[in-house]
Amino acid sequence: MANKRSLKRGISNICEELFTECIAASFYGAEAHKENAEALLFSVIRLQTEFINRVSHPEPGMSAKAYYKDLRIKFAAHVGELVDQINNL
Repeated sequence: MANKRSLKRGISNICEELFTECIAASFYGAEAHKENAEALLFSVIRLQTEFINRVSHPEPGMSAKAYYKDLRIKFAAHVGELVDQINNL
């Protein structure tokens, strides 16, 4: 497992890229999709905040290796969903 700092940095970098892609899609997309793009921007911000907080405060009673593996799997799933939503804009 990487240290917490690099894990947080990776989460932040991925969320920054998603945020940028969402803004670009909203600029080049139709006017009707502006509200959807704003909702996606808030989703990206919530995702970043939630997962960075989860890195800082692991669940008690669960081994660290299992916790962070589960965290990475859940983060990848959420990112995949957001990417699909951005592509549909």
